[in-house]
Amino acid sequence: MRQPKILTTIKTYDRSQFIADLIAGITVAMVALPLSLAIAIASGAAPEKGIITAIIAGFLISFFGGSRFQIGGPTGAFIVVVFSIITDHGYDGLVLATFMAGIILLIAGYFRAGRLITYVPEAVVSGFTIGIAIVIATSQLPDFLGLSIEHVPADFFEKIPVLWEGRGSFQLSAFIIALFTLGSIIAFAHFFPRFPGLIIAVGIGSAIVYLVHLPVDTLGSRFGELPRQLPWPEFPAISAPRFIELLPSAFVIAFLAGVESLLSAMVADRMSKGQHRPNAELLAQGIANIGSAFFAGLPATGAIARTATNIRAGGKTPIAGIVHAITILLIMLIAAPMAGYLAMPALAALLMI
Repeated sequence: MRQPKILTTIKTYDRSQFIADLIAGITVAMVALPLSLAIAIASGAAPEKGIITAIIAGFLISFFGGSRFQIGGPTGAFIVVVFSIITDHGYDGLVLATFMAGIILLIAGYFRAGRLITYVPEAVVSGFTIGIAIVIATSQLPDFLGLSIEHVPADFFEKIPVLWEGRGSFQLSAFIIALFTLGSIIAFAHFFPRFPGLIIAVGIGSAIVYLVHLPVDTLGSRFGELPRQLPWPEFPAISAPRFIELLPSAFVIAFLAGVESLLSAMVADRMSKGQHRPNAELLAQGIANIGSAFFAGLPATGAIARTATNIRAGGKTPIAGIVHAITILLIMLIAAPMAGYLAMPALAALLMI
């Protein structure tokens, strides 16, 4: 079945469900905002690309998806792939690969490939997730430790000796902020699980940097002020040689997006005792990645942690995901300059956790 879940849930939608979705959507937005910024930076892209992806892809995944609870956007699983594509083909190459991946996902959804996820062994999924976690953690060490390294290689085994050589530039103030943020995130998750602990912890860590005037890099000092509006949609530039060159990258993005989104939907089913529509979910991922490419965003998929947060916060229908996307858009339009004060070690701690 390829029908979006929103068409089913809207038939019996009422005021109490809307209030629950509104609260859950705003809560998830508070979690997604700093994550989207941090994931974009770790991927080698401008921070606003993460926000754009969370808005555009997050809206489309919820609107067209086959899960009641799925929250979409940029995810950590893509960091290594995106970094590599940008390094090898430039950011315009990533945009085109994302667009092509969207088309591949549409084809997969049309031919009902969603059920194939059940044949992926748990060991493969676990090994992949652990490997991604290790690579992401090491990519955050320069900001976590305050190291001054001009260029950090994308490859894991090339990265380690470069980090070791840069150990002499260790900055104690950055390390303390990172440790404080890390501890705060863990404390909020343990003692106040319903609070948006991620953004509170990052906010407090960044506030300390600002108030004490610590010599620590911030989002603004490294990347400048974030834009306060969405870019105009633009069709990615495509040619036959470029298409052939980027086809392998497009298949990797499509595979990752398909697997992670369906795994996320399965996790949501277990938490809520519901049942998602895998082929509708694949179609939604295809539409979302095409939409993200039109706005020069990053690859997107269903995010397991944000989806779980949505369920715990009381989300009832895909409207919660739509509220999440609209909330991030409003923050971008109104409060973008404030994001410039976010401390880089605090964002590194966020990705570490």
